[in-house]
Amino acid sequence: MALLAHISDIHIDDGERSAERTTRIFRYLAALPSPPDAIVITGDIADHGAEGEYERARVLTESSIPVLFCPGNHDSRVPYRKALLGEEPADGPINRAHDIAGHRILLADSSIPGRNDGLLADETLDWLAANLAEHPDRPTLIGFHHPPVRLGIPFIDDLRQFGAGRLADLVGRNPQIVALLCGHAHTPAATTFAGRPLLVAAGVISTLLLPFETEDIFDRTLPPIVSFHLLGDDHRITTHYRVIP
Repeated sequence: MALLAHISDIHIDDGERSAERTTRIFRYLAALPSPPDAIVITGDIADHGAEGEYERARVLTESSIPVLFCPGNHDSRVPYRKALLGEEPADGPINRAHDIAGHRILLADSSIPGRNDGLLADETLDWLAANLAEHPDRPTLIGFHHPPVRLGIPFIDDLRQFGAGRLADLVGRNPQIVALLCGHAHTPAATTFAGRPLLVAAGVISTLLLPFETEDIFDRTLPPIVSFHLLGDDHRITTHYRVIP
């Protein structure tokens, strides 16, 4: 059994609003009597991709709980690697594998430098395939920033992850994949992709409004939400949501 806390789109800048909302989430998670095994943040760590934003994000997300990052369309690979991960700067996709409580978590870079839509590069798909082949019996989650399907929200659907047929083929060949996690949409959502659950985290910085609710796009006053993914030994995932006032 494993428990993951899943958030997305913290958009850290030099202002106080993003910092306060992110701190609120991390204080809540730190105070839980039974903390999660890891915190997954599916992209848009920084708002402008600036090195100082990643330095600030690193401090704000410091935790005794493992924190697992993947980049989004607002992120920039060179300062992300340098200031957030403490690695040598490089331009290639930022893909990371983690082993948490008997589960494999593969966080893939769906960002396209200079663009807001997403795509898994060939080298990222090859990386995913190699990791899945290496651990065919280990329950696995794949995370990235951009949803690979339409969510019924035109603003986000136009900026989704394209070329998703290649990912669908990979998922279909690997039954150990329990679910896929993403962000980008700034609203909690659940659907399916290639026959597996696709779970979209809410945006910490703001909430995207649905087209049948209003003509407005974002609400910056609604409180942030945490998704909790409970992973069973039977390859089943159960998700609970908590609003953090």
